[in-house]
Amino acid sequence: MKANITQAAPAPSPAAASPLQASPRPVSSVPAPAQAAAPKAAPQPSAQAASHGLSIDMLERMLEQQPNDPNVWSALGALLRQAGKPEPAIACQRRALEIDQRHVGAWTNLGNVLGDVERYEEAIAAQEHAVVLSGGSANLLSNLVVALRHGCRFDRALEILDVALRARPGDPGLLWDRALTLLQVGRYAEGFRDYDSRLSLPSYQNRIAEGPMWDGRPLNGKTILLTTEQGFGDVLLTARYVPLVKARGGRVLLECHPELQRLLSGLEGIDGFVRAGTAYPAYDVHCPLMSLPHRLGTTIDTVPPPTRLTVPAEAREKAARLVPGHDGTIKVGIIWSGRVTFKDNARRATTLSRFLRFLDVPKVRLYSIQKGPPEAELETLGTSTLITPLGPHFNDFADTAAVLERLDLVIMTDSSVAHLAGSLGRPVWNLLQFMPYWVYGDGKTGGGDTTPWYPSMRLFRQTTPGDWDSVFAAAEQALRQVVALRT
Repeated sequence: MKANITQAAPAPSPAAASPLQASPRPVSSVPAPAQAAAPKAAPQPSAQAASHGLSIDMLERMLEQQPNDPNVWSALGALLRQAGKPEPAIACQRRALEIDQRHVGAWTNLGNVLGDVERYEEAIAAQEHAVVLSGGSANLLSNLVVALRHGCRFDRALEILDVALRARPGDPGLLWDRALTLLQVGRYAEGFRDYDSRLSLPSYQNRIAEGPMWDGRPLNGKTILLTTEQGFGDVLLTARYVPLVKARGGRVLLECHPELQRLLSGLEGIDGFVRAGTAYPAYDVHCPLMSLPHRLGTTIDTVPPPTRLTVPAEAREKAARLVPGHDGTIKVGIIWSGRVTFKDNARRATTLSRFLRFLDVPKVRLYSIQKGPPEAELETLGTSTLITPLGPHFNDFADTAAVLERLDLVIMTDSSVAHLAGSLGRPVWNLLQFMPYWVYGDGKTGGGDTTPWYPSMRLFRQTTPGDWDSVFAAAEQALRQVVALRT
């Protein structure tokens, strides 16, 4: 198959410049009902109950015959969790533990589903029970670490990881958990050192280029292929490193999704683009984008500034038709959900209804820049006059960027557009879940409402798991202050 390479456009002149996750889901333990004779033994974890050939209907029939089998109750709870039914899943694990308080699988499964509903202290306690009863199973230690991380108990998570890694040095799952935890608390040099462990995880879904991976040394004229991975936001996050790679003296090819190519077309240091999913061209070394912070020695004090992005003239012309110029109002863009297929989206996203309180702020006009299935929530308003829907007009991120240039502020839950707004230097208020993406830190290291990655971004954090009310109340108060200063 022929490689799809396009040449990069020249870097834009200053006059054209714009004004300036995830830890794997805990593994469910699904004991086969045939193992009921030994319910106290540590069960074999399995990511899919289907590996035992089980179904909810089958387990319900089994319970008619074996109502006191904890394995069946726990397996049913695991399947209900996979089906997105957390409350019934919790009840099933509780039933299993009523029958056998020492059932390891039920304790870890209970901890997993309690974590899904953000009852983190209970989740941690359940996972600790499972670890103790199992005699320190490394698989169950991983589940405990995930619970501790989501509960923002990062120091304790690192202690557990140190213990687990002494028993299983080099374990990629444990190294990945440690990398994410270290990054969360701002220990970037150590966290990025372990970050390549993701490439060895069975859950890693991006393709890995063949041949030698770049180690950060001078390229001396060699061709380097930078491969895309993770979400669009991560590409925007790491685009700042491309000029630094170019400075190492090589030819730089960037794998890129079409949704981002216009925006990145003038990125300094790019010699050519490779369309994501097509055959790779010839190259000497390669490097996944999210490995660049380590290769280039990033610490929390040396995060490079966002790079210049290209906003095409045609995108600006479209934006001018969609968003009026100065008219005495404060134009606020809103987004309430990221990509719904992202595994952690339920935690980071909320509903459109929470944003309606901003309509009560004088002089404020709301513009929806939401894309995807959550756009349908706009129909519940019964009118398009209160919130102007812009998402249907966006063909790619360049269109979105042009609109962001015309808005006074973006208020949103975390998604790729937060990275876009931050890269453009636009004012953006990012409303964060209790344990957000590591880029936003732990709320203690450095400024609690800032991130070194995006100087124009202000963070509003949940201080209690799942508590969006206080976050939106704080954002509304801040918005009223903005209005007062401008009127």
